[in-house]
Amino acid sequence: MRESIEYFIEVVFGLGMFINAVLFIPQAIKIYKTKNTDGVSLTTFAGFNTIQLFTVLHGYIHQDCILMFGSTLSLICCATVTFLIIIYKKQ
Repeated sequence: MRESIEYFIEVVFGLGMFINAVLFIPQAIKIYKTKNTDGVSLTTFAGFNTIQLFTVLHGYIHQDCILMFGSTLSLICCATVTFLIIIYKKQ
C-alpha cells in the first residue's frame, strides 16, 4: 500500500514539474508574437530563473532525477521568456 502511494505521489510530482515548465510557454509565445513586454517584469523572471537553477542543483546533489529534470525543463522555458524580455525591452 505504501509503495503505491509513493508511486502515485512521484507520478503527480513529475506531472506537476512538467506543467510548471509548460506554463511559461504562453508568455514566451505572446512576447514573441507581439514583440511587446509591457506588464512583464524582468526582475520577476530573473528571480524565477535563480530559484530554478538552485532547484536543479539541489536535485543533482540529492540525486532526485524528477526534481532535477523537471526544474531543468522549467529553467529552459523560463530563461526563454527572460531572453525575449531582454531582446524586446531594448526595442
